[in-house]
Amino acid sequence: MLSRVAPWLASRRDGAASGVAVRVLGVEDTAPLLDLAGQDPVANVFILSHLETAGTASPTAAGASILGVFDGGTLLGACWAGANLVPVQLDPELAGLVATAAHRSGRRYASIFGPADTVMAIYAGLERLGQSAHEVRDDQPLMSITGPPAVEPEPALGFGQLADFDKILPACAAMFEEEVGYSPYLGGREYYGRRVKGLIRAGHSLVHLDADGEVVFKAELGAVTPEATQVQGVWMNPKFRGLGRSPGYMAAVVVLAQTIAPVTSLYVNGFNTRARATYERVGFRQVGTFATVLF
Repeated sequence: MLSRVAPWLASRRDGAASGVAVRVLGVEDTAPLLDLAGQDPVANVFILSHLETAGTASPTAAGASILGVFDGGTLLGACWAGANLVPVQLDPELAGLVATAAHRSGRRYASIFGPADTVMAIYAGLERLGQSAHEVRDDQPLMSITGPPAVEPEPALGFGQLADFDKILPACAAMFEEEVGYSPYLGGREYYGRRVKGLIRAGHSLVHLDADGEVVFKAELGAVTPEATQVQGVWMNPKFRGLGRSPGYMAAVVVLAQTIAPVTSLYVNGFNTRARATYERVGFRQVGTFATVLF
């Protein structure tokens, strides 16, 4: 990646016209974007999952788009610009261009997440333009596992069913509020409910309900490609915390996720030492560092 950017950086230092520009990607840019994101299928699982579903880099019906940074006809890096900003193989030196383009769109973003150096560089650009964060999490180990987990999986974990939606939804909302500090229903209960139902329908909801129909543990596969999945929304019911059950549930997550793709990944707050220890015990190993900026 750096070798593709280096000529532009050199020309910039020399004061020459760089020819670098940012524009919204279209259908004709789909193949170059796939090639770019494919350089790191774990870090870029979010955008690759979108392309797997949408089949094109064109803007979505909901108004989300993908910004591409070009040097002439060469795609140097990109950034998803929807509810969130998600950089794709974007060198931090180019992040200011994306920040400016994102700011000029007038769109409000809930977060920026992805490789830490680039996320922080985008935020620095937005901050200069007057946008300030609610919270910055600048150290989130990106972890992955290939092959069987190192501990025995919990056999009770399975794929969520639509018949259990009314039980799964409150657990998802509780996890969200614990993680970010506000209710996901602020944007509308129906909107958030559709998101949860979509995950269940796709077979990307993992849950254990006890005999009373109460959620004991749940997680989702938030991004899925044929190469990798990204686990999100990990939540243990407070009634069952501190009993040493988390490793078994996470091992079961890996087993179920690997029926879909060979690599299972996740990212975790660096300060969450207990969760990191659990993931490492299961067999996850750090493969990069993410950051999240919450607005």
